Order: sequence, then structure tokens, then C-alpha cells
Amino acid sequence: MKLHWSPSAPFVRKVMVSAHALGLADRIELARSRVGPARLNDDLMADNPLNKIPTLITDTGERLYDSRVICEYLDALAGGGGIFPSEPGARWRALTWQSLADGMVDAAILRRDEEFRGEGHRSPAHRLAYAAKMRAALDRMEADAPLLEHAGLTIGAIAVGVALSYLDFRPPGENWREGRPALAAWEADFARQPAMLAASFADEGAGPKKFALYTME
Repeated sequence: MKLHWSPSAPFVRKVMVSAHALGLADRIELARSRVGPARLNDDLMADNPLNKIPTLITDTGERLYDSRVICEYLDALAGGGGIFPSEPGARWRALTWQSLADGMVDAAILRRDEEFRGEGHRSPAHRLAYAAKMRAALDRMEADAPLLEHAGLTIGAIAVGVALSYLDFRPPGENWREGRPALAAWEADFARQPAMLAASFADEGAGPKKFALYTME
């Protein structure tokens, strides 16, 4: 299999953590694909017209995207039930955590993009909205930390773990651990999972960008 990949992309890392957890990482060839909102990659677009990573080309030539589809495909390829629970209650919790975590990452990326617009071009309303969504998501994760602790290595826990580590890798300007002791403790433990350690973030540029905290006053 071939994966359009970047070492700093959160949704790519979610796929790779899943692949390691399922024992499939050695079957995936990594193809470095540089993309951006206005940076088109012809090779990638031949496989994914949306110009987004991750994109997986399977052994049978199928093109799969986005990370949710790819992770579920890998789980099925490994026999099913590995990271996607079969028990209905656990499955819906895992899928909901995945959506919550992915949505928080989306808000963090949009928040960073808004900062890059520069003075005079940033939207205060958008900055407030992204910050509010991120904090609300983190508060929900804090409330769910006791459930996460007993969930095991599911797609929901993987998505939450990757999302939290992304906030450290690409700081949005706030300390997400402050006031969330249960979530911080869970993340510290989950970050030591072999699959998480095997697929860490790497920065090919000048390092993480840091922005001043935009408070909701």
C-alpha cells in the first residue's frame, strides 16, 4: 500500500498510529506529499482530487480518503474489531470521540490560519469562535477522561491522543492542561503507548509557531 504522507500532519499521524496498533505499518509505503490550502500537488491530485492528505492507495489500486475511511479500512484489513469496537455502546463512544477530536484539530488549524493573515486581515469573530470550540471540546474530553481511561486502544482514544499531542506540537497559544487534570493524566499515560511512540510528529521547518493567547473576554 502507498500513503500520501507528511510527518507533521495530524490526520496522517492518526492513520499511522492506527497502522502500528494493527500491525500493518510495515505494509505501507510512505510517499512525502507537500500540500497546502493554495499549494496543489499534481501527483496527489491524481489520487485524490481534493488535494488532501492522508490518501491511501490500497494493494488492489483503490484510492481511499480521508483519515476516518483509511483507519476503518486498515481495521477491516487486520480482521476487524482491532481499534473499532464491535460492541455497540463502545463503538458509538469511540466514533464520537474521533469526531470530537478531529473537529478540534480542524478548529486549531483554522485558528492558526487566521493568525497567519496578519494584522488588519484577521477576523475577531472567527478567532473567538475557533477558541471557544477548542475549549469546549477540551472540557468535554476532561469530563470523558474516566471513560477514555478504560476504553483501551480504540480509534476514539487514538484520535483524542493525537489531537492533544498536536496542540503541543503546533501550540494554539494556550495551556490545554490547565484546569483539566484528568485529561492531562490520561494523555501522559496514553502518549507512552507503543503505537503512539512509533508514529511521532516531526517538524521539517523552522519549528512550531507560537501565537499570543486570544482570550474570550
